[in-house]
Parts: sequence; C-alpha cells; structure tokens
Amino acid sequence: MVKLATIGVYGFDGDSFLERLRQADVRLLFDIRQRRGVRGPDYAWANSLRLQAALTEAGIAYRHHRELAPTTELRHLQYAEDDRQGVGKRSRRELAVEYSRRYTAEILDPVDLDAIVAALPSDGIATLFCVERDPEACHRSLVAQRLAEQHHVTVEHLRPL
Repeated sequence: MVKLATIGVYGFDGDSFLERLRQADVRLLFDIRQRRGVRGPDYAWANSLRLQAALTEAGIAYRHHRELAPTTELRHLQYAEDDRQGVGKRSRRELAVEYSRRYTAEILDPVDLDAIVAALPSDGIATLFCVERDPEACHRSLVAQRLAEQHHVTVEHLRPL
C-alpha cells in the first residue's frame, strides 16, 4: 500500500521539522503553498530557499505544486471566517465549510493527481506540506483525503511531538 504524509510549519522549528521528516522516512516533500514564505523570525526556516537547502542537505527531494495552492480569494474567504469565529490562522482548528467546498470545486476537482501519485517514492514516503499545524485546518487535508479516496493512498498526519 502506498503511504503519504502531511505536515505543517506551525509548532516546529527547523531542526524538529527535519527530525520529524526523518522519523517518518520522508523522501519527497510536495510544497502546496501559494506563497512559499512564513512571516516571523521563528519560521524563517520554512521560507522556500532556506527550506529547500535544508531538505537537500537532509536528502529529501522538494517539489512545488502551486496548482494545489488555494487562490488569494479563497484564502481571504477562510480569513473572514476565522475573524467571524475570533480565531487566528495559527489557532484555527478546522476549515470553513464554504472554503472547503470552493477549494474542492475550483482547485482540487480540475487537478489531475496522477502526477503526484506517479511521483510517490518507492522507498520511504512523500509528504504534503503547508503551514497550519493541524491538517483539519489546512487544505492539505482535502488533497490527502482525495488521494486516499481515489488512489487508495494511506495517509498519516505528522504533527509536532
């Protein structure tokens, strides 16, 4: 059975992030962020060029799949729901229903995930990477769910220890 993981930025520092990837035997990271940077000095390690350099040093391949990233409009729809509920991006626990519906219809449905499945390593696993700590609060959970349903991929969500 083919395995896939998901992981976010929040809750990790650079070293603990790489260690978590090593523990899970991750060999390929799919970055599915629109903007490949994270604000604040605590997460500078996750900015694209730094992250790619660290992954290369760790022997982990990197691929950016912008086609799986939510549009700016969709992100703002989620931010509006976060504001309505009084939660911040870093403390969000779930995606807005309308965001999930629109992300699925506008982004996920048109994308051919066969290329992702074909790229999955035969040794080790790949991971979908975004920002949020909890997969339930991130679009990566929607991609992972689709891969599980349509391609029979087993999904493990990696979280900070």
